[in-house]
Amino acid sequence: MKHDLSVALTFDVDGPSAWIGTMESRNPSMVSRGEFTVVATPRVLSLLKKHDIPGTFCIPGHNILAFPDLVRAIRDDGHEFGHHGWVHENPAKFGRDDERRIIENGLAAYRKLDISPAGYRSPAWDFSENTVELLEEFGFLYDSSCMAHDFYPYYLRKHDKWGLDEPYKFGPATDIVELPVTWGLDDYPAFEVVAGWNQGYSNPRDIEEIWWDDFQYALQNCKGGIYTLTMHPEFIGRGHRIMMLDRLIQRMKACAGVHFTTLGAYAAEWKAENPLEKWKSENPMRTGVNSFSSL
Repeated sequence: MKHDLSVALTFDVDGPSAWIGTMESRNPSMVSRGEFTVVATPRVLSLLKKHDIPGTFCIPGHNILAFPDLVRAIRDDGHEFGHHGWVHENPAKFGRDDERRIIENGLAAYRKLDISPAGYRSPAWDFSENTVELLEEFGFLYDSSCMAHDFYPYYLRKHDKWGLDEPYKFGPATDIVELPVTWGLDDYPAFEVVAGWNQGYSNPRDIEEIWWDDFQYALQNCKGGIYTLTMHPEFIGRGHRIMMLDRLIQRMKACAGVHFTTLGAYAAEWKAENPLEKWKSENPMRTGVNSFSSL
């Protein structure tokens, strides 16, 4: 890769979908939390414009149809889009046909605005046993939902098998690039309060230092890697938090060798530089060729 470290600022514009689909709420007050995205997403766009950097916005189809003007504003500012389900439902709860329908519905919503997302991010970062195969079927370039690394991409496998009384069995590698994530670089656990579910309400300056130290580690030790922040306008867009993000961006921009990018741009470049077969030969622990289950 051309740069010491690439930084991807990603925003899951879940809106009401997360509360309707994931939390299965019928509480108008709770659902209204998601509607704050109408206020917060323009704040995020303004911040990105201020710093002249691109973002990746992952949006459920349900939210695209609710707020098309908001999606147009993101599009017109030149940012990237990722598929993020239909109504932020957990794929692990659905069979193959229903999960396929969910992906189709999300794509259909994007098509209404002439947008074709190259990447996928699972709602709740969960997969079913069919998810990777379906991502292949729909031709996605990359996914950004899994956690087998922190700052280096890898190729996703499909059909892994495991059990309590047998060795782990590795499935075949696909050509889908995984751009890994972690809850430690996500604003939801830090900031959103859900009684009995998530404590939230952390001091943004504390979170800033956690995110900054991970950035410093990646810059010093993971040359050519990607540092991905996952944020939600509804959470990061509160005044004291977006001020923290502004400070963090300024600190990152002051570091030599740092490049701000979208997930899609990074995935395309990395894939061109790392052909699948060559990558497999260089990463035997990712393919399981030397595991006891393959001997």
